Amino acid sequence: MTTGVRQAARGATRPRAPRWPAPVVLALLVGLAGVGYRLALLLGDTPRTNSDEATMGLAALHIARGEDFPVFFYGQAYMGALEAYLAAPLVALAGPSVLALRLPLLALYALFLLLSWRLTRRLGGDRWFALLVVGLLALGADRIVKNQLIAGGGYPELNPIGAGLALLTLDLVTGRPAGRRWRLAGFGVLAGLTVWVDPLLLPYVLALGAVLVTITGRDLRGRHGILLAGAALVGAAPLLGYGLMHGHNPLAAAVTAGGGDAAASWADRLHGGLVLGPALGMGLCSPGHCATWQLWWAFALPVLLVLAGVSAWRTVRADGVRAVRADGVRAVRAGAAVRLALLAGAVGTLATYTVSSAAGRTPVESSRYLSCLAISLPALLWPLWTVARRRGPVDLPRLAAVGALVALLGTATAATADALATVPANRAEAQRHRALVETLRERGVRHVYGEYWTCNRLTYATGEEIVCAVVDETLRPGLDRLPAYPRAVRESPAPTYLAPVGSPLARSLDRSPPSARQAVTVNGWRIWLPDP
Repeated sequence: MTTGVRQAARGATRPRAPRWPAPVVLALLVGLAGVGYRLALLLGDTPRTNSDEATMGLAALHIARGEDFPVFFYGQAYMGALEAYLAAPLVALAGPSVLALRLPLLALYALFLLLSWRLTRRLGGDRWFALLVVGLLALGADRIVKNQLIAGGGYPELNPIGAGLALLTLDLVTGRPAGRRWRLAGFGVLAGLTVWVDPLLLPYVLALGAVLVTITGRDLRGRHGILLAGAALVGAAPLLGYGLMHGHNPLAAAVTAGGGDAAASWADRLHGGLVLGPALGMGLCSPGHCATWQLWWAFALPVLLVLAGVSAWRTVRADGVRAVRADGVRAVRAGAAVRLALLAGAVGTLATYTVSSAAGRTPVESSRYLSCLAISLPALLWPLWTVARRRGPVDLPRLAAVGALVALLGTATAATADALATVPANRAEAQRHRALVETLRERGVRHVYGEYWTCNRLTYATGEEIVCAVVDETLRPGLDRLPAYPRAVRESPAPTYLAPVGSPLARSLDRSPPSARQAVTVNGWRIWLPDP
């Protein structure tokens, strides 16, 4: 009996394992669901790949073989080839495939979820608010998953970089002593990396940098400032080195490619940038278009920007910006300063996109330039959550806040369902392309003429066993991002011609077929093979 009493006493005093709060467990499950949803899309050949993504794949293939180490996306002098370096180990292990290109990007998305949870909590949000942010980011409309999962350069890596910069800014302005030099170096490297990879994140870099300099200006006058500047140069080293060697300005090239030198009316720019853009860019629209009811976000977004901005500004200016370092509530004011920077980054991103001709000429496709707005979600939804969680009797502002949050979740969920509906068609298209590759291999084809959206995809899928050169519908040379390919095809004694059924190139070749060729149709492709 004595032994039993002692065992019972020991059991009674044994410490219980800590339990995770409910919102933490739910956020973990929702985050896993978001990653699982995207993995299922990848396994279902969604979103569709294209020759631009295959161009990044060819860069990864060359890196894996040690044949080339490109600074930029092939065929242009801007947009760093970071995604190719991330994918190169998988391409080396598993061979060229779309999945090998996209798995590193899935990991970047998972990192963004984790950083967004942490950022929301550090900005002063409670666990339930952080769960809401993670839940919205777990959803994925067509435009969102394209931005996150297609290795076309310059989009999947920006959001985790932006969230990381915001967290580092918070740590630095609140004066965390441990690892301060490492945090400064990290901020500099990420900021420099952004300049190399894609300047789309620059509004956020500038806004967060302004907060850092304003609050910790004295600390940056000595060695810490030199460390920050040196780290930024390290991050931007590929771009700077290329510019010095070739006398080229990559930022000017990026502006030109984004439509900065093309014509578009201001009415079209304003409609594309401020009406279509916000709903498309933040994942509230169906694939390829926005229904009228999905455009409500275009009217809600500026209101939220103003409300969140005023709230953050009042908190920051309570006793002066520099009081963030001096008094006992510095963490609260530091969080408000970073929220203000995130909102300024969103405004800068919207303004830069709206004044570009791309917003007026190709608003649906170019809405990818607004992918960084997801970084601002914790700051943007702050006023809605504050009012919705307010204690006391239910009033009109509280009902409006709850209604807006429910509408946001509902619209994003509907857009996600529409994206899921595209999987069967995308899988069928991918299977047709795989059948095409097998047909060409069986017939011993090694050199092909085709259109732009055919060529690099075919070359990457075959690991350069089949080399394709671009021609237009008049059979004149088109845009070849790697000059070695058209040279190889020109030197071939009997190249094959290839075009999707019904395409301008296919119609042109049907009207005037190449000599000594026999035409066959395979799974939606017209192939002009040399006579045996």
